[in-house]
Amino acid sequence: MDSGFDQATAAMMLANRRNWDARTPIHAASAFYGVPAECWFASFEWDDLGPLGGRDLVHLQCHLGTETVAFAERGARTVGLDFSEQAVQQARGIADRQGIHVDYVRADVYDAVGELGDSRFDVVYTGKGALCYLPDLDHWAGVIAELLRPGGLLYLVEFHPVLTSLAPKPDPGAGPELVLRHDYLEGRGAIEHDGTHTYTDGPALPVGATRGYEWAHGLGEVVTALVGAGLIVTRLRETEQLPWPRWERMVRDESTGWWKLPPADARVPMLYALSATKP
Repeated sequence: MDSGFDQATAAMMLANRRNWDARTPIHAASAFYGVPAECWFASFEWDDLGPLGGRDLVHLQCHLGTETVAFAERGARTVGLDFSEQAVQQARGIADRQGIHVDYVRADVYDAVGELGDSRFDVVYTGKGALCYLPDLDHWAGVIAELLRPGGLLYLVEFHPVLTSLAPKPDPGAGPELVLRHDYLEGRGAIEHDGTHTYTDGPALPVGATRGYEWAHGLGEVVTALVGAGLIVTRLRETEQLPWPRWERMVRDESTGWWKLPPADARVPMLYALSATKP
């Protein structure tokens, strides 16, 4: 990876890759990911994407290919890209076992244009926990603009910065209510995490691969980066629902199968979906 980052940032990105290489076998064996691919999509995502048959699509930061295989099932000529060699190997195995053709490429998202060569796409899809691992959104937006054909669509579905700002009250016995405890806005640099377990069920991470780094990105920063790269933002959705229960007190919406806070709580956005086109 040679993406022009300073030595400290490059070291944090390398730590993230090691962390995700360690997480991947745990995720692949977990019940968390052992659900049909369609469970990870809201119905509005398919509405926004439109028919995929015969279109060229690349899924950036695809991890196990959980969503990637669904695009191929709907007829897209699909490429999945991830910086973790372990993730790419697992994703290839998952697609092969399902009899689905997806071309998987091991590369950092910042190096995607060089690694994919002359390939250009009708759709670039990314999200659901991807942007927080990117230190520079202007650079990222430029990569997307290069990958898209004229008239092509970026579809970004990502955890809302309000969601990542919320956490339960820290005081014992203070109640289950959520409060703002983490940054919504960007600008304070990397946030270090060092945890023994990943977010799925399964065993502890191996020693030496527990540390990772994330960067906060406000919604304004995301939109501004894409506009600065020459893309035209055409839609921005916000929803109070998630495909999994982030907190134990969340309740399932019977009409969608997704999860949201109890009816008595304030309605706050948990996920957003952004559509942008290349002129």
